[in-house]
Amino acid sequence: MIPQIHQQGSNTLGLLHYLYGKGTHEEHIDPHLVASFDNMAPDPGRDPSATKMDLQHLLDQPLSLLDADRRPDKHVWHCSVRAAPDDPILSDEQWGDIARRMVAATGIDPGDGAGCRWAAFRHADDHIHIIATLVREDGRRSGKRAQAECRLIEKELGLHQVAPGDGTAAKRTTSAERHKAERTGRQRPAWEELRETVRRAVAGAGSEEEFFDRLAAAGLLIRKRVAPSGDLLGYKVALPDDRNGEKEPVFYAGSALAPDLSLPRIRERWALPVEAVASADGSEREQPVLPDVTGPAFARRRATAATWQALLIIDHGDDGAAAAQIAAAGEVLDALAKTSAAHTRKELREAAFVFERASRSHVRAVRGHDRALRQAARDLVHSGPALGRGEDGATTAMLIDMAFFLAIAAANWHAKKEHAQQTAAAQQAAEHLRAAYESAAAQPMAVLRQRGQRLAPRVRQRHAALLQQVLPELAEQIRAEAGWAALAATLDDVRKAGHDPAVLLADAARRRELDTADSISDVLVWRLRRSAHLLALPASPDGTATMGTRRSAPLAPVTQPATSAVNDPSRRR
Repeated sequence: MIPQIHQQGSNTLGLLHYLYGKGTHEEHIDPHLVASFDNMAPDPGRDPSATKMDLQHLLDQPLSLLDADRRPDKHVWHCSVRAAPDDPILSDEQWGDIARRMVAATGIDPGDGAGCRWAAFRHADDHIHIIATLVREDGRRSGKRAQAECRLIEKELGLHQVAPGDGTAAKRTTSAERHKAERTGRQRPAWEELRETVRRAVAGAGSEEEFFDRLAAAGLLIRKRVAPSGDLLGYKVALPDDRNGEKEPVFYAGSALAPDLSLPRIRERWALPVEAVASADGSEREQPVLPDVTGPAFARRRATAATWQALLIIDHGDDGAAAAQIAAAGEVLDALAKTSAAHTRKELREAAFVFERASRSHVRAVRGHDRALRQAARDLVHSGPALGRGEDGATTAMLIDMAFFLAIAAANWHAKKEHAQQTAAAQQAAEHLRAAYESAAAQPMAVLRQRGQRLAPRVRQRHAALLQQVLPELAEQIRAEAGWAALAATLDDVRKAGHDPAVLLADAARRRELDTADSISDVLVWRLRRSAHLLALPASPDGTATMGTRRSAPLAPVTQPATSAVNDPSRRR
């Protein structure tokens, strides 16, 4: 249940005409009164002898008792209260009780005999409107109190529990904006499309010039606000086909799209970077040579490494550093959605879209600690689109797998801070990442399973014995999974690469409990291939590169997450 206190006005009769009217799209059905300050107000919706002017006179009567200099310029208070889409339809009596509780909670009519005059109207199943005439300015009308009262109502009536707001959310879509989107054939309001486009342009951008070049390349109209000194102060953007009544483009300032999209907040991302951050245990990071791949696959491996380090910082760093990692994680998701193959793009876009809410809170991000993640986002964008198969597809699955953990880590961090909306957003993002992973991992895991099934019986038995030795409590469950063959193939690759499979398998299992995973073998496959620095999808038996792999000269060492016994943030799919 969501209360929304609208901007105060001065035209009671005009608002009544709207509430009792048919609505912009004739969506107002059977408009009528459900409650009022004295339970005796005339109802033009149900009483043919009553008029809107009668009701207006009753509500505004206290104004006539005040001297002209004491009358507020804007005396009309307006609040809507909307139920969640999955809530049951409430009766008029229930909505009337809700209205009375709302006016009491906000101080409109606290029941002390000196309250404001008000009335509550219903013209749809899922919401009501409350209007009141304000004749006192005692400061007791509070949106926060309205929110708190709605939380109590939800619990008492068994309704959908809405996460309380904290003032850090982006602007809310108005009914006029929704109707305009429907009228013009848009799937969502223009400002939401602009917000997503601007956020993608920010992802991994290294300068103002690059940021504005990306906005222009996306087809947006741009207005820059420049000081007399020539300094750039801000910007506005518009969709070319989003016009007002005068056929002019409708521009939105970056700060109006989201608090962190103002130019000053974007510039914080380009501040001087903090130098290399030690691992969570205080040790220096190891500098391994990654597999011989370039392009999108290499960018995805770097992003996976940066994401793992971000998890350690979120789990063990200070609040400012953790907030910076979570904010930068949104850029990685935006960049991943922008560059991934079609079969994963929809879920990745949804994950990035909902995670945006998790990237903002009252904990101020200390920029610089997010250098690795922001560079990872930049690498993803500049490496170009990835194939949906081969090493590109496999490293995409590897990165989504880690991004899932990051979303859960963000949800856990926000939950500890009692950031309800951010926690819910991160959890929703994790669900979309889970779906994206299933699509991305299908082909590479099938290839790895086929390789495992072709292993000689004695080799499979050796790996089964190793599994029993290292993970005796989980061995039987893992061998019953479809992914066991892929894990056996990976253990064989680890051994052939010169590593001790027992050591790496034990380390991979220690990073997080595995008994809650839907597919333990999947989790272990990606952890082993990362820690052993193997190709995500190995070459064919004849030595040729797997389709989708780019080969080149050896790469310079890059930062890779140190093998650590620190747990991953939370439960796996």
